[in-house]
Amino acid sequence: MTNVAEAAPKPLTRNEQLKLAVPTLAGGIAATLADAQAACFSADDEQFLKFHGIYQQDDRDLRKTGKKHMLMVRGRIPGGVLSASQWRVFDDLASRCGNDTLRITTRQSIQFHGVVKDQLGPLMKGINDALVDTLAACGDVNRNVMASPTPSDSSVREQVYEDARRVSEALLPKTNAYHAIWIDGVQLNLDDPAQRDFVDPLYGKQYLPRKFKAAFVLPPVNDMDVLTNDLGFIGIVENGKLVGYNLAVGGGLGRSHGNDATYARLADIIGFLTPEQLVPVSKAVLTLHRDFGDRTDRKHARLKYVIEERGAAWARTEIEHRAGFVLETARPFQFTSTGDELGWRRQLDGRWFLGLFVEMGRIKDSPGSRLKSALRRIADQFPVEFRLSANQNVYLANISVEERPRIEAILGEFGVKTTDQASSIQAEALGCPALPTCGLALAEAERYLPSLVGRLEALCTEVGLPGQAIKVRMTGCPNGCARPYSSEIGFVGKAPGRYQIWIGASPEGTRLSRLWRDNIKDPEIVNELRPVFSRFAAERHAGEAFGNWVERAFWGTSETNPSN
Repeated sequence: MTNVAEAAPKPLTRNEQLKLAVPTLAGGIAATLADAQAACFSADDEQFLKFHGIYQQDDRDLRKTGKKHMLMVRGRIPGGVLSASQWRVFDDLASRCGNDTLRITTRQSIQFHGVVKDQLGPLMKGINDALVDTLAACGDVNRNVMASPTPSDSSVREQVYEDARRVSEALLPKTNAYHAIWIDGVQLNLDDPAQRDFVDPLYGKQYLPRKFKAAFVLPPVNDMDVLTNDLGFIGIVENGKLVGYNLAVGGGLGRSHGNDATYARLADIIGFLTPEQLVPVSKAVLTLHRDFGDRTDRKHARLKYVIEERGAAWARTEIEHRAGFVLETARPFQFTSTGDELGWRRQLDGRWFLGLFVEMGRIKDSPGSRLKSALRRIADQFPVEFRLSANQNVYLANISVEERPRIEAILGEFGVKTTDQASSIQAEALGCPALPTCGLALAEAERYLPSLVGRLEALCTEVGLPGQAIKVRMTGCPNGCARPYSSEIGFVGKAPGRYQIWIGASPEGTRLSRLWRDNIKDPEIVNELRPVFSRFAAERHAGEAFGNWVERAFWGTSETNPSN
């Protein structure tokens, strides 16, 4: 006899119930926005806000004296490209409506921090007036679509960028709530059958079980960490022409402490497609997540678990069926690095681009280096293109020969370097915002990592490795926003002042790190790493990267403790 209790289906998560109840994603956002007495949005509307690119937060530094509610707003900027006029708008909005900083995210977007409720409406209006939006920058939908920003190969790179924009538009949700709230300032009537029964033509009534991320990359540079995405397109160039993309499916980095059923995973490469096939394949992969993702456990709701449990062959068959054609065999490619090209470089069209290092992605004015003011001056005077990188840096592109010395002079006036901008470790160090703004953070990241980088550089010098390049990343929690698990050394917050240490990822982004230390106090980090760095200095092959040495020397043998 069947056990009824065992056969009963698991209940849907609270998020799934909310989406079913209000499929337009409108909630009571507009009503609360118009209510001057409301200090913050409700818990339910906090979830709907995410689909509009907004997170409700509070300043955790001030919790002892009472909650100071504020909001983080994230732009949807496909390929990370902004015009000079759009940059001016973002700069103004950061000063008038936020905390006077712009933060470049690891998904090629801009975040505004410290936005109070009565400034949210003006901020959102300003963003949309600049022909940018925040729709689907967060939430259980496809997020910002990334594409390699380096413009050294202009013709191919521009095609990749346009392809990324096409995919971004094709995967946007169709709800009219975004326009109603942020453009018209209208609260939708949730009892109206047209609103209550709305079904998105792509996402359905429940949208996705969790977030979905897509990226384009051009080998040999893997500056998007493409294999960490749910959906990845690896550009294949033959005889100087972009002939198509290898399709990668099922990557993702989020996990939870103490839950072995959650884990980081790199995507499987399952075939090749032409540029004309991008949109149907993208929709096929997204609907795979929609139809098979776990809606009963948000910690198990990412596409990576579907692919891991059902297999890449199953995924390919499903994608081909949904897209309506057969994928070709994946074509050869090779990655050599994941970093950005800092400094001046010439474009193929004879113009110049400039890669500028942005520590922790935070564009601000600091003593000795007024980066925010310098970029604003440049945006005021030159029609340059601003391109954001997944490594939290910014490129200024399409600079004429005549403009270059004038831009160099402006940067020098504000103390911004164009050469020797960062040390080898600094240049690739990534940290998430963490405290005090992120409600999930267990430990510091952005505010702490720069000082730790300095200590690691001193350790490299101590053991005979001055100037050694090692990819270091840190997050305040295990969700992995700054991609610590694909870093040669990854620090993941466990508690205030305590971190996991992950080591051994490849510098090309094709192998993940493994957990080495589970709970190390901040003062002990350097002492824990000292014997490892000493062995690396003594044992590495010529030119061997730290992550590859760890894999060869430790994880590839029966030895399990690199500190021995």
